[in-house]
Amino acid sequence: MFIPHTKEDRQEMLAKIGVSSVQELLAQIPQDLLYPALDLPRALSEQELTAHVQALAARNKPLKNFIGAGIYEHFIPAAVNALSSRGEFLTAYTPYQAEASQGTLQTIYEFQSCICALTDMDVATASHYDGATALAEAVLACLRITGRTEILVSAALHPHYKEVLKTYVRHQPGVCVKEAPLGADGTLDLNALDGLLSAKTACFVLATPNFFGCLEQAEAVSARVHQAGALLTAVFNPIALGVMQTPGSYNADFAVAEGQPLGNAMNFGGPGLGIMTAKKAYMRQLPGRIVGIAKDKNGRRAFVLTLQAREQHIRREKASSNICSNEALCALNAVIYLTLLGPKGLQEVAELNLERSHQLAELLGKVPGFKLKFAAPFFNEFVLECPVPAKKVIQKLEKKGISAGYALGADWKGFENCLLVCATETKTEADLKAYAAALEGI
Repeated sequence: MFIPHTKEDRQEMLAKIGVSSVQELLAQIPQDLLYPALDLPRALSEQELTAHVQALAARNKPLKNFIGAGIYEHFIPAAVNALSSRGEFLTAYTPYQAEASQGTLQTIYEFQSCICALTDMDVATASHYDGATALAEAVLACLRITGRTEILVSAALHPHYKEVLKTYVRHQPGVCVKEAPLGADGTLDLNALDGLLSAKTACFVLATPNFFGCLEQAEAVSARVHQAGALLTAVFNPIALGVMQTPGSYNADFAVAEGQPLGNAMNFGGPGLGIMTAKKAYMRQLPGRIVGIAKDKNGRRAFVLTLQAREQHIRREKASSNICSNEALCALNAVIYLTLLGPKGLQEVAELNLERSHQLAELLGKVPGFKLKFAAPFFNEFVLECPVPAKKVIQKLEKKGISAGYALGADWKGFENCLLVCATETKTEADLKAYAAALEGI
């Protein structure tokens, strides 16, 4: 192991913290924990390791996947991984040195441009860890802009997003998070929202489609929120924007999303791709970085880090966040995917998702004992009410090679018999019919 410190360097550091040796520094750690014996098997050769990993992989059960709930199975064109896995992209680190990172900066610029075109928002960053952290950062920006302390969120916001948001603001003085209830159709109760909005409200977080797949009355919500002097943070599904209204069209101040559906595999739940956009007026409140185009001294096009709000670039107390990891590779997958599809292709994928989910809902709603929980229009996924606990349905269908969906009882009381079911363009009509047939007799 190479340690770039001389013996004299180490002694100087130890003296500075008031100990004479490394052993003294570690003296409070129990001896049995300090240098534990590692009971490791013998090292494997490459051939042995390959065989071992293949044996482990063979234990996986191939299941038809009907789970959504924030991470979605979509077809990824071969060109996406072929291009993003090139060494120039795959091994590149974050572009601190702009003149040596022109290729990376160009891909980030193209990503920002695509996301702005997709959302009808003015500016986009690149990028955040996932949709949940992007939302939390947007809400923090709303708190700074308004000087208010109350955050309102839809009850149908993703439960994990709620938890991340609450964690972020837990130690913010006076800040609280309140939920606006839903109506019987699975969408926001507008009358209840009117009663909750006040002079304390910094922002309202609206997810559409919401966690149940239901489409919200975004324009009506936006008008109410802005009338109360608050800001609107929209949470969207990027694939859904191929067929539904954009956050910019209903005057969202910030719009965030999980970008995984755009050319990124599910990968057992991560990494995600946090998309964050905003109106131009709030550009300087965005965390992370924004890439722009300039000219060098010879008049050639040059990509630059126009805004850099990370603590590596500016004084810590002035930084808005250090949330921006090198998510450029995930963003690259997204921009390649969007470029390959183009506007027409994205619309076709969105229409297929809409069609498949409605076909499946119709089939499952005809199975005796099963029915749709909500009547609101939906995209991609829907809530199926079952005659038995949803966990039992999942267990039974797993034996038939089907991953039935997400059991909602863990997050919502009274939803123990409810299953969140998703169908994307990856499912055929035969897959849908097989799912319905598997429910018969449960």
